[in-house]
Amino acid sequence: MAGNKVSRRERIKQGIRKRVSGSAERPRLSVYRSNKGIYVQIIDDQAGTTLAAASTLSKDFASAGNKVEQSKAVGKLIAEKAIAAGISKVVFDRNGYLYHGRVKSLAEGAREAGLDF
Repeated sequence: MAGNKVSRRERIKQGIRKRVSGSAERPRLSVYRSNKGIYVQIIDDQAGTTLAAASTLSKDFASAGNKVEQSKAVGKLIAEKAIAAGISKVVFDRNGYLYHGRVKSLAEGAREAGLDF
């Protein structure tokens, strides 16, 4: 069963990555969700570099609340880092996960803090 779930997410992820690509003007905001934490990177796919990253394991992240609230805080943190790096517009890559729960709250937190996508 687990193999089917993973392969399904990989198939969805490939479909998303066909359409979504990050550039220098509009990099890709990529989300990874594990059972314990959530991780997010801002990636310029043309140069192949990570411009900013944040997660629930970051040193500047203060953990409080449940996982959904933590995701929103990580979204705000990545938006602050992006704006400090001069990035205001990104494309959102949900990485095969449903736009629901932790992924949705991360996106809302980033939008509230000033990122445009």
